[in-house]
Parts: sequence; C-alpha cells; structure tokens
Amino acid sequence: MGQARLYLLVSAAGLVPIALSYGLDPVHTLPWLLQVHPRGVNLIHLLRSLMGLYLGLVVLWVAGAWRGGSLLRTALISEIVFMSGLAAGRLLSLLLDSWPSPILIVYTLAEILLAGWGVVCLRKTAVNSSSASSADRC
Repeated sequence: MGQARLYLLVSAAGLVPIALSYGLDPVHTLPWLLQVHPRGVNLIHLLRSLMGLYLGLVVLWVAGAWRGGSLLRTALISEIVFMSGLAAGRLLSLLLDSWPSPILIVYTLAEILLAGWGVVCLRKTAVNSSSASSADRC
C-alpha cells in the first residue's frame, strides 16, 4: 500500500470516532469527552450535520484510497483543505479564546501534522493524476 493511500485511510479511521462522538449521541458523549453540554434541538441538529459532513469526507477518502487515480488526488486535496481549515480555526480560537481542553490541543496538533503529511503526498503525485501508481509514491 502506498503512502498516499495509507494517509487517507489513517485519517478516515481517526475521523470516524470523532464524527460519531459529535453526532451519534452528543448529549451523553460530549459532556464526558469535551465538557460540553449540548442543549436544545438546534445545537444537536448542528452537531449531527457535522457528523454527516465528517462521515461524507471519510467516504471520499476511503474511495480515493481504494480507487486511486484522479480520485486519489481529489481525496488528498480535500483532506489537506479539511485538516488545514480545522487547524486554522483552532489556532484562531487559541488566539482569541484561550486554551481549550487538552484533547482539543491534541486534535490541533494532529490536524497540523496530517495536513503536512497530505501536502507531502500531494507533491509527490504526478501532475497528470491518471496514473494511480504515481500517486502512491509519497
């Protein structure tokens, strides 16, 4: 298995439990995990939509790892954008809001590292993404 595919599968495997903790039963999981107590249908609705977004991206990343070729490149780009966006938002929050719980610091570091790993993988893919084997050499 190439590094690009491994990268996508590792990220997907890591995101599934996070997605489920946000949306499957947020009233019970989030107080325990993040000391957040979601109240009201609107907040729970937003959390479940985040779960759906995360799981949708997981499907794209697994499909990219499985199929290769241009879908692998697309999955890599979406992963980099996703992880970079999360990390940027968390870093902004550190500047504006102070330090969150330790698990969110771990998430921030993981997102920065995963975005960097994704950039390395993407750089090593061929400009012409029609060859799946060239996308695996990172």
